[in-house]
Amino acid sequence: MNSVSVRSLLVRGMLAGLAAGVLALVVAYLLGEPHVDAAIGFEEAHAHSHGDGEVELVSRSLQSTLGLATGILLYGLAFGGIAGLAFCFALGRIGRFGPRATAALLSGAGLVAVYVVPFLKYPANPPSVGEPDTIGRRTTLYFLMMVLSVLLAVAATILGRRLAPSLGNWNATAVAIVGFVAAVGVAYAVLPVVDEVPEDFPASLLWQFRLSALAIQVTLWSGFGLLFGHLAERLLNPAPATAPAARAAAV
Repeated sequence: MNSVSVRSLLVRGMLAGLAAGVLALVVAYLLGEPHVDAAIGFEEAHAHSHGDGEVELVSRSLQSTLGLATGILLYGLAFGGIAGLAFCFALGRIGRFGPRATAALLSGAGLVAVYVVPFLKYPANPPSVGEPDTIGRRTTLYFLMMVLSVLLAVAATILGRRLAPSLGNWNATAVAIVGFVAAVGVAYAVLPVVDEVPEDFPASLLWQFRLSALAIQVTLWSGFGLLFGHLAERLLNPAPATAPAARAAAV
């Protein structure tokens, strides 16, 4: 793949990531923010009962609108650029798939490896859940699980490709998936458990917040896969010119 195509795919990846970010922003505002407000209300009520309220440096209305939009859209833009470069590397190396199928597979695998696997070990928590003194440790553990998941996914892909000539594509894929799941299970068992949810925190609110966080990521990744696959297909496999257009171009 030449540098022009890589640059074009990078730009299209960023545009697709930005568009997917808009979709994720809608989901975050409609589904996620009500649960964040409820969690903040719980935290404030708990703080007032202990007489240790804090001064609000940034208004909640600004956080839930401009702050939310800025964070998600910038994340979508950067995410799209990185995913576009990953697509350039993956195209033709993970099987005989076209641009649309490669983008869909890459998005699905990325969602599982980058978000779902770390999420199942260290799920997202709303405000008022977690001790402030342990935020650095919790963040480190989460990103460690993410890195391990991505490396294990890459290793499983390589394993499947190497086993395909001898076992066939179906069996090789099954072995690679089983190996990935087993390795992730070992990582789950080795890494420490983090459970800092207050006993009086509403279980239904915690569950709804985590589902909304998952929905945001699913929207982002699936939206990117569909949009970028379409853009990449048009770039790499342009539609043939119609007969009248071809004659006009020849003239």
